[in-house]
Amino acid sequence: MSNGIEQREQWGSRIGFILAAAGSAVGLGNIWKFPYMVGANGGGAFVVIYLAIVFTIGVSVMLAEFAIGRNAGLNAVGSFKKIKGGAWPLVGWMGVIAGFIILSFYGVVAGWTLAYMVKSFTGLIAIAAEGKAGDAFGAFVSNPTQVILWQAIFMFMTIWIVYKGIGSGIEQYCKWMMPGLFVILVILIFRSVTLEGAAKGLEFYLKPDFSKVHGGVFLAALGQGFFSLSLGMGCMITYGSYLSKKEVLPSSAVTVSFLDTAVAFLAGLVIFPAVFAFGVEPGAGPGLTFITLPSVFAKMPGGMIWSALFFFLLFLAAITSAISLLEVCVAYFKDELGWSRSKAAWLLGLVIFLLGVPSALSLGGHIPQVAGKDFLDAMDFLSSNILLPLGGIFISLFVGWVWLDGAEKEVTNNGTIPFGLMTAWVWICRVVAPVAIGYIFFSGLKW
Repeated sequence: MSNGIEQREQWGSRIGFILAAAGSAVGLGNIWKFPYMVGANGGGAFVVIYLAIVFTIGVSVMLAEFAIGRNAGLNAVGSFKKIKGGAWPLVGWMGVIAGFIILSFYGVVAGWTLAYMVKSFTGLIAIAAEGKAGDAFGAFVSNPTQVILWQAIFMFMTIWIVYKGIGSGIEQYCKWMMPGLFVILVILIFRSVTLEGAAKGLEFYLKPDFSKVHGGVFLAALGQGFFSLSLGMGCMITYGSYLSKKEVLPSSAVTVSFLDTAVAFLAGLVIFPAVFAFGVEPGAGPGLTFITLPSVFAKMPGGMIWSALFFFLLFLAAITSAISLLEVCVAYFKDELGWSRSKAAWLLGLVIFLLGVPSALSLGGHIPQVAGKDFLDAMDFLSSNILLPLGGIFISLFVGWVWLDGAEKEVTNNGTIPFGLMTAWVWICRVVAPVAIGYIFFSGLKW
């Protein structure tokens, strides 16, 4: 075991780590979910509350995960085992299991983004122009061959990148995918804000109306902020375990959170001017992406190009998250069971793909519901509403109460780099984060 730790892979550069960690945090939730959450919760006021939560609770939990991972130099389970032992490795286990479950259905939805990128050039825009985007989406998700094929293509890409390793795989690909994601966002923003009538969308998005704020808005912002940063599932513990001891953790946590939030914020600048310009309901729900937006693109000159660019953007966001989810699982089997990276990536990737097949088939009604939910929604509920919040609560408590001395040394690089917000961070981990995430947990338990 000691030799395995000595030869452990590391990030080749700080920028490589930052882009990979930001890629883990940036996912479909930033571009797909954030805009409709804003639309459903009053616009700009939600954005202000969301930003406040990300840069207090979100950054604090991320910093806690980085500290645990780098100190132990192991996967999520092994990190807790090495630092404290007892029942604490169960927290890491929840992360590994959550990674399996989330990637199983995430790969299905990510496959849709690839399919829609291709469909943008093969008739989708013409169908959307006729007002039949909803019918087209329903026909697509009901077709077992298509949804499983696109899921398989996406999972193959994810497995390949993880198989290539940390430096020549995850870091290398994130170094071009993340800048590419920002470039596409800027291009789409320019197109969107220059549409006639876009100003109304910008006003809705950027001008806070705090009269619309109620308890539900705070809960929605809290949940979106926590889940958007990929917290509670061991991704940041695992990525932190490949970090050099010279890395300054607090600045890394802030930078990653900033990049993640920037993507979500910029996605809003793409979507709201466009939907207001064409008189579409901004709180249209999850259908905003696959039903509403193709209809919007159909009304633009060059709609095929804009649609394909948007779904390519979604694909980039999805795959940078997917590789971190698979890496959580791969790191466990490498560290604890001595598997090679190749064996772990391909075998676990195949198992996750097979676990995702029921999710792929569920929206077409091909398999029975689970307690009144589609299989995909049931898997989402189990991971997002139960495993991730519990992971976040216990990670915060672990750092704030159980391993505080070690965490403080890790965050200050053994006292060589002062951290001026140490007291605030400690109390956020001890009290604020567990209470806030507990609020998400108990509010989300309504099956």
